[in-house]
Amino acid sequence: MKVLVTGATGQMGRDIVLLLQKEGYSVAACSREQLDVTDQSECQKVISSYNPEVVIHCAAYTAVDAAEKDHVGAYKVNALGTRNIALASEKSDAKLIYISTDYVFDGNNDIPYQEYDNTNPQSIYGKSKRAGEMMVQSFSSKWFIVRTSWVYGLHGNNFVKTMLKLGQEKPKLQVVHDQKGSPTYTVDLARLLIDLMVTDKYGIYHASNTGACTWYEFTQAIFEEAKAVANISIQTELEPCTTEQFPRPAPRPRNSVMDHLSIQINDFPDLRHWREGLRDFLMNYSNHS
Repeated sequence: MKVLVTGATGQMGRDIVLLLQKEGYSVAACSREQLDVTDQSECQKVISSYNPEVVIHCAAYTAVDAAEKDHVGAYKVNALGTRNIALASEKSDAKLIYISTDYVFDGNNDIPYQEYDNTNPQSIYGKSKRAGEMMVQSFSSKWFIVRTSWVYGLHGNNFVKTMLKLGQEKPKLQVVHDQKGSPTYTVDLARLLIDLMVTDKYGIYHASNTGACTWYEFTQAIFEEAKAVANISIQTELEPCTTEQFPRPAPRPRNSVMDHLSIQINDFPDLRHWREGLRDFLMNYSNHS
């Protein structure tokens, strides 16, 4: 099976490419330089020349706070870019997997969000990713929309790497304790994407490591596991704080925990608990470093 991956040098893209290659798939790994998703003719040319059976669309504008002032940039990549990929994939009769986000919800639910709950994004990033979902549903006939949350991996910058750095440098560290979600290890998400792509069980999927925590609880676990499995010395004193104490340009969902209803009803294996994924990441991170 031939698979084309957009955003292949990004955090998620690199791990899905590595896993696809490891499992013997033929992969076209397209970086931003090799495939500008905002250029419609280039998308048609690159995808038609490779003629993949599956396109995994990882390329995205992910600078959540910057998007609040750069509306055009966010929509150009996340909405128009996704339209271009959807049209080109459809022309090649390829299945399309679109990586979306928990930010399509407002975060006001008291219970986890299911795939068919109404969306209500509050940030420009969330609105532009929701627009991308609409493009996929409008222009592709064989699609998977995979919403994920709190993603981290070996490649690129992310919350776990930032906390590890600050934990070794800062005497005191405050982390938000009133936003709840599910951390997701890129390797675990990549495995699910491969499970999905070989089927025709199309639709919207919520995919994160199972279980939930606040950012403060996640940081506690990062520090505990870093000491236990990676022998990383953490010196900082950790303190909880509120969202109001740590204002950001873009609003964050207070609750972005997602129910994995589609995974369950379609009989896919669910992702493991977030703490197990974190432990594996830290072991790999230690070895990689």
